[in-house]
Amino acid sequence: MPEEFDKAYWEERYSGGHTAGGRRPNPQLLAEAADLAPGTALDAGCGEGADALWLAARGWRVTAVDVAANALRRAREHADTLGADVSGRIDWVEADLTDWVPAEEHYDLVSTHYVHPAGARDALFRRLAAAVAPGGTLLIVGHHPADTHSAAHTSAPEVHFTAEEAAAGLDPERWDVVAADARSRSATGHGGHAMTVHDAVLRARKRP
Repeated sequence: MPEEFDKAYWEERYSGGHTAGGRRPNPQLLAEAADLAPGTALDAGCGEGADALWLAARGWRVTAVDVAANALRRAREHADTLGADVSGRIDWVEADLTDWVPAEEHYDLVSTHYVHPAGARDALFRRLAAAVAPGGTLLIVGHHPADTHSAAHTSAPEVHFTAEEAAAGLDPERWDVVAADARSRSATGHGGHAMTVHDAVLRARKRP
């Protein structure tokens, strides 16, 4: 992982009172997963668990993975406030996505948002795609190259990408691309100021 985004960076990021990822699920997850029937889900790079908790509350059985123990601690604390029916549906896993390999063709939904890979981004996306069960969905959301807000905070080469770049590694004989978009949305930055965020969104379905 680039030095600015190593394990120590994320542990520090999640150690204090600042909420690094927020307690609200990502709007792109809400847009793309609301119509899916609950099953098994992998939340790769779960942070404080907002996406995992949203899925679990809707009946999904979620494996939520993050490199930072502090992020997972905060996620568990939040899950506990929602009751056993939600928290009991989530398995929290401390692991570095750089080399962590999920079970192949196991999950009905594999979702990752704004991942900051150590190695090649394409290699990570291939592992995540391999984890999708036949008939399942892959959802990749990242910082689009046009997103000046995130670009101001990092020049790491693997952080920004287009949906088309993410889709390029999918075998067209095995996958149907449902959406490959550049989307803008309003968000609230540090200090409460409004800003426009530009996302790359790939949703693809693995053929049965």
